[in-house]
Amino acid sequence: MSGSAPRFLRSAAQGGTALLLSITTLLACAKTDSAKQAGSSAIASVNGSTTGEASNACPGNNAGLSLPTGFCATIFADSVGHARHVVVTPNGTVYVNTWSGKYYQTPAHEGGFLVALRDTNSDGRADVIARFGRTAAPATKAPATPAAAGPASEKSGAGGTGIALYKNYLYAEEGSTIVRYELSSDSLSPALKAEIVVSGLPLSGDHPMHPFVIDSSGNLFMDSGSPTNSCQAKNRTLESPGLKPCTQLQTRGGIWRFDANKLNQTFAASNRYATGIRNAVGIALAPDGSLYSTQHGRDQLFENWPKLYSSEQGQNLPAEELLQIKQGADYGWPMCYFDNTQQKLVLGPEYGGDGGKAVGDCASRTGPVAFFPAHWAPDGLVFYTGTTFPERYRGGAFIAFHGSWNRAPGPQGGYQVVFVPFSGGKPASAGGFEKFADGFAEGKMQPDAAAHRPTGLAQGPDGSLYIADDKAGRVWRVTFGGK
Repeated sequence: MSGSAPRFLRSAAQGGTALLLSITTLLACAKTDSAKQAGSSAIASVNGSTTGEASNACPGNNAGLSLPTGFCATIFADSVGHARHVVVTPNGTVYVNTWSGKYYQTPAHEGGFLVALRDTNSDGRADVIARFGRTAAPATKAPATPAAAGPASEKSGAGGTGIALYKNYLYAEEGSTIVRYELSSDSLSPALKAEIVVSGLPLSGDHPMHPFVIDSSGNLFMDSGSPTNSCQAKNRTLESPGLKPCTQLQTRGGIWRFDANKLNQTFAASNRYATGIRNAVGIALAPDGSLYSTQHGRDQLFENWPKLYSSEQGQNLPAEELLQIKQGADYGWPMCYFDNTQQKLVLGPEYGGDGGKAVGDCASRTGPVAFFPAHWAPDGLVFYTGTTFPERYRGGAFIAFHGSWNRAPGPQGGYQVVFVPFSGGKPASAGGFEKFADGFAEGKMQPDAAAHRPTGLAQGPDGSLYIADDKAGRVWRVTFGGK
């Protein structure tokens, strides 16, 4: 599943060539946190997530979320734009990348697409906010229809999804580039211009975002999502066959590796690290340093192949996935999809599949380490390494599910954060997960009606979990106060 309806996302208008540093909120010289940002030669981002049933001990009704007993949620920031991924520095400063373009059908937030947030009085809410980086073009107006928006353009900014911390730099996706900003101890937002790390990122098609993560050696692992649903000759069309070979895999549908220590790299097929991954929006490092990503399963088995699949099968197939990424591995897209009822990869109908029986070359592809209900759209991933949550959460993974658009005739699903327990360096159960945070949609589980849609996850230095929402621009902070 694409994680967003084709009617909402065919391509996204992407960022401009000019970098305009615009700080919309004057930074007061507020009292600094005890752990200073200055001089840190290695700012490591630690990610995490939380939620489940409501706790009666929390003030403010958990900011609208239901969480497991003992957990509390507060609104750390609100209306910051379409918040995608998020990171937190060792001194507690939160950085958010925001996105715009026709996917959202709303004008971009004023100011830069990158947002810095700091809580200087320890009340659980950011009281100092700064925006910087590329800005949207003047008088940007939401188009009446997606087609009216025209092709992606570098003349105007549209922000991005990917964001990471490495050494003393903030790295961010800005349009067709990954850039970095040097951080300083005396300013919330960077004083210097961005430096280009990677340019020439592909922006066309269904999945133009480029989330990424950086390991301790400086390897920058980046998703390049597929431009189509299943590499058909005619995308999302009734009984259109799959392209053989699928040339899209040369530059899309996989993980690419670059060097975070090196400037002015150019996107190229030679940097491909792993392939066969339709759309890996959630990407993170486990405590042992191994690389994981989520995968959005394909859409429209029933709509495009009604002779092979029932509407119920289209609703419930294929699974969403958690993958352990290995160099040179092939995870099956577009030839294969993961059937969660049979718990195996099977041939897709575009490549000779017969409705789920035939396996063919999928037997040699790499399957997921965990799977989830179809079309939930896993957009955020973080492993919990803190010590303030109960012991059982340590080493496990939190996943933010953006929410489905195509589970008809049944109700839509997702719109929540789940927890996947790990044991011995792998998921305790391939199909096992726990609802952790719910209530984001406020009872309206439809992309255009949901109040909030969880997208990004990050762990703070105190072990708290931050959850970002790209519908209304809210950021929650989740803490544990139980025994």
